[in-house]
Amino acid sequence: MRALNFVLAALLAAPTPPTPPARVPAGVILVKGAWSSASDANTPVPEGGKATALNYQSSYFHLAYPFAAGWKQRFEGPPPSDRGYYVLAQIEPTGEHVGSVLIEAQDLFFTPTAANSALELVSYAGSHLRADYRMERPITAVTLADRSFARLDYVSPVTGLHWSVLATQIRCHAVQFTFTSTHPEVIQQLVAGLQDMTLGADAAPVCVKDHASGTNVLNRIDPILTDRRFNSIPVRIVIDTGGKVKFIHFISSFPDQARVITDALQQWRFKPYVSAGRLVEVETGILFGVQPSRPLISSKQDPQLPPARKHDTT
Repeated sequence: MRALNFVLAALLAAPTPPTPPARVPAGVILVKGAWSSASDANTPVPEGGKATALNYQSSYFHLAYPFAAGWKQRFEGPPPSDRGYYVLAQIEPTGEHVGSVLIEAQDLFFTPTAANSALELVSYAGSHLRADYRMERPITAVTLADRSFARLDYVSPVTGLHWSVLATQIRCHAVQFTFTSTHPEVIQQLVAGLQDMTLGADAAPVCVKDHASGTNVLNRIDPILTDRRFNSIPVRIVIDTGGKVKFIHFISSFPDQARVITDALQQWRFKPYVSAGRLVEVETGILFGVQPSRPLISSKQDPQLPPARKHDTT
């Protein structure tokens, strides 16, 4: 009997065998796609914002957006796209699902259209709504938290869903809040909550589109892309007051592409940028790899679009 009890005690005390890891189905290969990265871990980047239990904070955009009571972020968004589009936060109520808040950003250096401002992006979206959507009022300019926003309101009569889109321009990005609900009063409450958002003083480098081109570039070494050459690689750089590349942010790239492009950009030299009589740092964008196609503007191709090139610096 003692021997039996000893065996039972040993079995009970034995560690539980580990659960075998899930296996990849036969014939399936998982490959991590292009991702965002940066030349250092301390300089803020657009995708580096964090959602806490109470708010969304972004050091890059210098903003803090407080969540409505009982709302929070459930899931993190995907990585940035190769068009410079970011899902910064997705916020939902913890109880009854009465709506949602989506915080996004579109890099205006790499827009899929020829839009150069938050207003132009919102206007483009309003003029390209699906046939079963209807604008509820003309696009308007509103001031919230001491900042100007472009506002677009539209509805799906079939589903009863309402959307309010409010976009403002920060550091050459269109930062956009999209409120969705079947209850217009919920949207109005959420929009009013933007008044409690804080936007800090913008001490960031001066944003200059297309600065990395023409006579601004004093020395340039083109990266040689070998294995992967068919994806778009949008890159934001900060140029110091001496004309050297100080910081590199890859919005979407493979690691080997980031290494090659970093080696090349560290050898670039730029004409120092002068603003208001003093030298200042500049933030600008460069597109490597394949020039992505853009949609037609009205009935003809946008005349601002350059021809596709392997290494485009526009």
